[in-house]
Amino acid sequence: MASLVCTLQDHQDDVNWCAFSTKLLATCSGDKTIRIYNSSDFSELPFSPLSGHGYSVHCCCFSACGQFLASCSTDATTMVWSMTTGDIEAVLEHPGRSPVRICAISPDSVHLVSGASDGTLALWDFPSKQLRRTTAVSDTTMVACSFSPCSQMFVSGSTYGDLRLWDLNVNQLHAEKNAHDLGVSSCAFAPSILSGGQVVQFRVASCGQDCLLKIWAISKFSSGGCKMQLLHILSDQSAPVLCCAYSSDGQLLVSGSVDKSVTIYDATNAVLLYKLNQHARYVTACACSATSPLIATGSMDKSVNIWRLENGCDSWQKGGKSLPQETAQMSNNGTASAGRSKLLVADWSEEDVSEWLVEEGLQGLVDKFRTNNIDGTELLSLTKETLASELHIESVGLRSKVLRKVEELKSDSVCSGVPDEFTCPITRELMREPVIAADGYSYEREAIESWIHTKNRTSPMTNLPLLTTLLTPNHTLKMAIGRWRTSH
Repeated sequence: MASLVCTLQDHQDDVNWCAFSTKLLATCSGDKTIRIYNSSDFSELPFSPLSGHGYSVHCCCFSACGQFLASCSTDATTMVWSMTTGDIEAVLEHPGRSPVRICAISPDSVHLVSGASDGTLALWDFPSKQLRRTTAVSDTTMVACSFSPCSQMFVSGSTYGDLRLWDLNVNQLHAEKNAHDLGVSSCAFAPSILSGGQVVQFRVASCGQDCLLKIWAISKFSSGGCKMQLLHILSDQSAPVLCCAYSSDGQLLVSGSVDKSVTIYDATNAVLLYKLNQHARYVTACACSATSPLIATGSMDKSVNIWRLENGCDSWQKGGKSLPQETAQMSNNGTASAGRSKLLVADWSEEDVSEWLVEEGLQGLVDKFRTNNIDGTELLSLTKETLASELHIESVGLRSKVLRKVEELKSDSVCSGVPDEFTCPITRELMREPVIAADGYSYEREAIESWIHTKNRTSPMTNLPLLTTLLTPNHTLKMAIGRWRTSH
């Protein structure tokens, strides 16, 4: 029996990834944040959310001991965070400054691999955070990666549809072309190792845009050669399968799909055990707890569902967040009063900003903000530098809290009814000076100009090279946004 324990609704945009350590659950999102929960009762840790990435966070993963968390983002970095303090331990800039779509830490915590939109893979020494090796597969985007349980190999998957096996010198051991003919979405090694004679065997699951979940056997011979054989094809989901994960004992395999369903299989026999339909939009993330029969699933509906795989879940509901309680909490703790909720943050007056500071428990800053005439526009443009040098806020923790609250405010404004076509795909904020790039998409001028200068002229939407950096003002869209602002 699979029972819904609770639903976490803290993210303000699509949930892109979930990961468990022995004690924690991490989730990351298009809202640029990572949220950390205690997996015993799913209460959020005091230092959560983690804010440091400039754009959407695509993936996050724990080190084996759970002391560190790695996260990667469209901002072309992989960040390493302390799970004791929530501080950033290291920022790893991907070679070529391409958006990083996937990252994974080896089970022995010696290596970290990151894969990017330009088809590059970077292998890092995790203890020293130094780059060791790089390689690239042309004309594709790396979107999936997983280390073998022995930590001596890793598998990658790309939008081209291939699965490739690599050693720790980033030598290609095997390439399975067209593993998923419309592109790979995710891949995962099973945690068990099967050995016999001169052969060591592993299991790998992969899923893709072809609506299939596949289980493969990888045989590694003492001679150094590798062989990859397809064992099972699972087709119980009716749309592209976006994520897959093994349980810690390798007995279960979980997947999530565009059809909004979550499937749970007996991994050994490839038999469907459960099909769960609770999410309102695409299921983009799934993870299994290492210490209890719990599964986390994340979705484009901005929620994370926690499931328990056994009869009853009373002991977990006592301290967890139930669905009705969570809904009530959100309605009671809105970030804007009735008067301000009709305004965009950029249109707030200085008095509106003062009221917001009081609501957020920052009443001690009201005088400083008033003295410096901080209205809504100024509020949204605050940086650590301006808080320190102009507003003279000396506490590092207080400056971080203000910026975190501002980021939440930006996310709230994006998710409170602003049409998607009016928000910039890069910043996820309402556009003021929309321009059309060579890829045909509209962006905020400042955001796309910054992107072009730092991302080697690739499209933020397609990851393909931009044929020209010429930007054309989108007057029609600007007028439509103006009409929308007036009516709201």
